[in-house]
Amino acid sequence: MSTPAHDAPLSEAPLSADPLSRERSHLAASRSALRAMREDVESLDIADVTANWVNAAVLEKQIEDRIKALADLSETPLFFGRLDYLHAPGAEQAEGGEAERFYVGRRHVHDTDGDPMVVDWRAPVSQPFYRASKKDPQDISLRRRFGYTGGDLTAFEDEHLSDPAEAAVTSKLLQQEIERPRVGPMRDIVATIQPEQDEIVRAGLSGSVCVQGGPGTGKTAVGLHRVAYLLYAHRERLARTGTLVIGPNRSFLHYIEQVLPALGELAVRQATVDDLVAHVEVRGADEAAAAVVKGDARMAEVLRRALYSHVAMPAEGIVVVRGSRRWRVPVYELEEIVRELLARDIRYGAAREALPQRIAHAVLVQMERAGEAPDDRVQNTVARNAAVKAAVKAVWPQVDPAKLVLRLLSDADFLAEHAEGVLDADEQKAVLWVRPARSVKSAKWSPADTVLIDEATDLVERTHSLGHVVLDEAQDLSPMQYRAVGRRCTTGSATVLGDLAQGTTPWATRSWSEALSHLGKGEAVVEELTAGFRVPTDVIAYASRLLPHIAPGLTPVASIRENPGFFEIRAADAGTVGALAACRELLEREGSVGLIAADARVPELAAALEAAGIGHVGPGEETTPAIRLTLVPASLAKGLEYDYVVLDEPHAVVDGEPDERTGLRRLYVALTRAVSGLVVTHATGLPPQLG
Repeated sequence: MSTPAHDAPLSEAPLSADPLSRERSHLAASRSALRAMREDVESLDIADVTANWVNAAVLEKQIEDRIKALADLSETPLFFGRLDYLHAPGAEQAEGGEAERFYVGRRHVHDTDGDPMVVDWRAPVSQPFYRASKKDPQDISLRRRFGYTGGDLTAFEDEHLSDPAEAAVTSKLLQQEIERPRVGPMRDIVATIQPEQDEIVRAGLSGSVCVQGGPGTGKTAVGLHRVAYLLYAHRERLARTGTLVIGPNRSFLHYIEQVLPALGELAVRQATVDDLVAHVEVRGADEAAAAVVKGDARMAEVLRRALYSHVAMPAEGIVVVRGSRRWRVPVYELEEIVRELLARDIRYGAAREALPQRIAHAVLVQMERAGEAPDDRVQNTVARNAAVKAAVKAVWPQVDPAKLVLRLLSDADFLAEHAEGVLDADEQKAVLWVRPARSVKSAKWSPADTVLIDEATDLVERTHSLGHVVLDEAQDLSPMQYRAVGRRCTTGSATVLGDLAQGTTPWATRSWSEALSHLGKGEAVVEELTAGFRVPTDVIAYASRLLPHIAPGLTPVASIRENPGFFEIRAADAGTVGALAACRELLEREGSVGLIAADARVPELAAALEAAGIGHVGPGEETTPAIRLTLVPASLAKGLEYDYVVLDEPHAVVDGEPDERTGLRRLYVALTRAVSGLVVTHATGLPPQLG
């Protein structure tokens, strides 16, 4: 394995120069080819190929997206690896197919003849870059990894996979890329995807996958790259059905939002669960006990009962007058129609729309028996008859989902009637509003209430299903939230990402089998990632002391990084002096710094930073080379990462939660946000669970 250092600029390298210069030449030629591809798209004239302005607008948008996808990001390597095959891929080895060479990168680039200069990392021909090994070379003679400084190619390493004499060694470039300091949003990991991660990324679209992964195992990156792979492999299908990435909060979504565009994928929607269920404005909050009950899957049955209680059996028959004739549908026949619709597994609203047509059909049967020959137009006319409309309104009235939930939470008798045998008296009391609201608009809805409204809305009218949904930080969802996500991929598949040890809500997931059942994906395959690429060895070992107290039986993450990282615990005087001193020290190093603290301590720390002249931003805000410090409330730390972290007062993090287990889980999250180093400062002592 060779690792050349910096070499002469490309312009000075002749064609016969050393291998590094030749690779630089290929990089320059590939960038020129990409630029030509983009210019070809920019020069397209659609004036004579569009029939109308609608087609023109659609085509213009497609061209605009294509131009964006072909952007050459100067700081992002166009290719990061090379594969030399022993034989041409797909050719029978017995036929002696000629060897071929492929450069693996973030997107496909071809020359003017259409020959590939860079192949997409998602293409089948690129798969051995991630999977091939000495034991299974997969017809690869050479795998080459490239090292970059900024956008300049500066080094490479070779692995001769078909040479049994060459010993397998750890890639230095791979380690450097994993440990490279980061400032700003999350970046892609296409150059460092490991075999066990690649298997999940390339899993088929038809099946759902659940990934249990501790801190630093790359589960979020795996989920995002899986979306990119599925869009590559099933683009037409997903273009019709849509894809969605769901994150825990806006800060998290902002942090990951550049990963897919960097891979050329621009059409993936990102949202939080609260965004999905935003039927009403949220202006209130629940006590933990109320939120737990409202998030319980049993509420779905309470809502179903309350909704269908509006259906009443007809008290009398219907008389439909058409001209001089009167057609009567007797009450027993109406009852049969209503019971049949109730027995069918269709939505409340769909059944209500079907009811007048069923009544009209009963009238048409009588007309045919009387010798008439009515057609569909007659049936539709009868369905709109005033007597039929009145009967439908009385038997199967319209129900507004928000008003239904409003009544359940305001009317103790109504709730008791439909929660009988489902919720006990204490649970009913917990969810009832102390001060009932007068209307949907005046109600102070909580986040849990909006999920109930979403459930009721789906009972009335089926929710649109997408082709694929990625659900990140899933361990914090309630059963009712899982149901809300699940109905958005009933006909599609899902990738569920999470860590049971990082569940920090009172209703946090206890097992993935239970969560997947609520999601409607009980058949999903559960994969576990235990190799840690992000968190340093000493840091993850220290944080893992909490696992027996927060997630007994869960496999601890084993860091595979050669660099043990920087880790220190410092006793400090009360106040903010210790945390600020640590921040100053770490800001002298290269990379980003996160100051994580209990939510209640954030205002004091913010004031102290300002007084000390230390610039900082909040979660979700862009850092810059001049301001690299982010002040992070512990409640928003999940999913984020920084090169260096200062954790202020661990005991305060634990004490800031409603119960000890949730507090220790919150602390576990905070302890595992560092990529290169962690400093823990405390004046009040450490939680005993840390030893």
